[in-house]
Amino acid sequence: MKPGLALIPAGQLKLEGIIEVPDGAPGIVLFAHGSGSSRHSPRNVYVARVVREGGIGTLLFDLLTEQEAEDRENVFDIEFLARRLIAATDWVRQLDSAKGLSIGYFGASTGAAAALVAAADDQAIGAVVSRGGRPDLAGASLPRVKAPTLLIVGGDDTGVIELNQEAYDRLTCKKELKIVPGATHLFEEPGTLEEVARLARDWFKRHLRGSRTEKRL
Repeated sequence: MKPGLALIPAGQLKLEGIIEVPDGAPGIVLFAHGSGSSRHSPRNVYVARVVREGGIGTLLFDLLTEQEAEDRENVFDIEFLARRLIAATDWVRQLDSAKGLSIGYFGASTGAAAALVAAADDQAIGAVVSRGGRPDLAGASLPRVKAPTLLIVGGDDTGVIELNQEAYDRLTCKKELKIVPGATHLFEEPGTLEEVARLARDWFKRHLRGSRTEKRL
């Protein structure tokens, strides 16, 4: 399937995005950007491409409008971001091209916390991956997450490693914590983002099993 423009209703607003679902995909991953970044985030665009190469669909979209992102309080309003992600999830489920697909979340920075809060409220979410995220900000939602969750942290991102370990300890779902050696917070070092993408792709391939796949078995 060719990339398509997504206009996702969120109250009186329309959030812009790009959706692409390969033929025969068992699932689709919604990307929750953090710290005010958008669907154009080069790191998430790269990870999304690798995920699609693994046969999984992707939706890259803006959690916040440009005007909203200028207010730093919105960037750290996890409940607000989670509601936006839930709105996008509801929109995806209404698409003919997504019927029977399992849904996963990929979150970065504060978007990771939003993904976990949304997954705690929607127990049908199939998998969650956090990249350099702040899952600790999901707070009381962490023990309620049922989706298999992978936390990925850079080995040189020391403060964030500790916060991810704290969140990991509070999760009661199937979970893994992967530390990428030599990586800092943005995974800018050679080969580190490639490792993130590989880990994410494999996690989603393992856990997103939509009804389309089941019918073929």
